[in-house]
Amino acid sequence: MTRILALLAMTMTMALGARAQELTPPDVLVKQVTLEVVSLIAKDKEIRGGNRAKLIGLINEKVLPHFNFLSMSALAMGQSWNKATPEQKKRVIEEFKTLLVRTYASALASYSDQKFDFQPLRAKPSDTDVTVNVRVLQPGAQPVPIDYSMEKTASGWKVYDVMVGGVSLVANYRTEFNNLVRESGVDGLIKNLSAKNRALEGADRK
Repeated sequence: MTRILALLAMTMTMALGARAQELTPPDVLVKQVTLEVVSLIAKDKEIRGGNRAKLIGLINEKVLPHFNFLSMSALAMGQSWNKATPEQKKRVIEEFKTLLVRTYASALASYSDQKFDFQPLRAKPSDTDVTVNVRVLQPGAQPVPIDYSMEKTASGWKVYDVMVGGVSLVANYRTEFNNLVRESGVDGLIKNLSAKNRALEGADRK
């Protein structure tokens, strides 16, 4: 039995090692997903006509698998994360993910054939934490820099923060989250996020 377990462990290790070698490089992944999503939006008359439900469905299918919402939620809560129970952490992740999806949908809804400049990745092959730089090119305006902070996991490279125009998405929420936890605890934060999501859902329906 010991030999069998050892063989299984070795096989799993080799499989994970092979899988890690097959992972799509982070800059290539960002480029592929970005171009695929904007192409689908450009071709879909319903999405271009304001069908938010279909747009959110597209984001859930094409974008969400490449984000690490556990890391994003923990970073957004900062020290408050350690005060949460496992169930509270689960609820925060769910509500925060829903909020970010709707925020991302609002950004994509305003997409109007912008061009993208994907910058060369400055990282070593051994790096497990990198930043992928993209610039959104807009006619008659300064390019908008978008920086994706990404970490290497067993299931591929995952985004754990996005910086738009020098402003970190995670850091932008951290002060608000900590204030809410200080005032009404983790349950208060969950209640606040849930209320925001219900309000956004109602606005989408209208």
